[in-house]
Amino acid sequence: MSTAREQSAGVEARVVSADGTEIACEQSGRGPAVILVASALADRSDTTKLAALLARHFTVVNYDRRGRGASGDADAYAPDREIEDIAALVGHVGGAASLFGSSSGAVLALRAAAAGVNVERLALYEPPFVVAEGDDGPPEDLARQITGLLAEGRHSDAVKYFMTRVQGMPGIAVSFMKLMPKTWANLTGLAGTLPYDIAVMGDTQQGRPLDAEEWKGVAVPTRVLTGGKSPAAFQRAALALTEILPQADHRTLPGLNHGAVVMAPRKIAPHITEFMKG
Repeated sequence: MSTAREQSAGVEARVVSADGTEIACEQSGRGPAVILVASALADRSDTTKLAALLARHFTVVNYDRRGRGASGDADAYAPDREIEDIAALVGHVGGAASLFGSSSGAVLALRAAAAGVNVERLALYEPPFVVAEGDDGPPEDLARQITGLLAEGRHSDAVKYFMTRVQGMPGIAVSFMKLMPKTWANLTGLAGTLPYDIAVMGDTQQGRPLDAEEWKGVAVPTRVLTGGKSPAAFQRAALALTEILPQADHRTLPGLNHGAVVMAPRKIAPHITEFMKG
């Protein structure tokens, strides 16, 4: 009989997506398949601890979204390509899987389910929809600002702009992160994928109600998780989403904020496990 340590040990793999792009992933554990979908400025290294915790109960696929980590990329981007990546990963684990996504990764997971990928369950942490007129959303020219900075080779400035103007981090916190060379190098290395997450979010951050038609394909059991320390806008977004999905509910996790997937995986993993087990 294998030990828990052996079951959680990851096996590296590469899966070829529909457009020929190679997607790198690590598979661990045993049981029903769960695929982890990362947020903006994140790759699979950010969910390594969460993957290990979930691998005690599931076959976990922790992957690098295209353009990140060890995964390849293509010349042209569209959210549909990332949906195809998820479909390829689902095929890799047998044709059906549940998805866990955080922040913009939660919205990508939703889009995959809406597009007809064979998703069994969806667990989502703080999809960053902006559904109320008074809630702070990103600048209207976000895509132009980010693509302009990237075109000038100013990847560090693009990360800072995104963190302060979209994620709401104080400038002093970003300055502190710059003092950690390895961390900041990882972030600037991912800056080129910021337009991908902006495209995934589409027009869902404009302070308007969610378009039920856009998400009508999501008919699977869905749990939306939010942190009790996060801004109230995340709660409003979660409630708005559960109102338009036929099998969705919402749970608030006390004491957690938007960074909890990376910073507090032990507090999130039990809630994902309980829901994914049905």
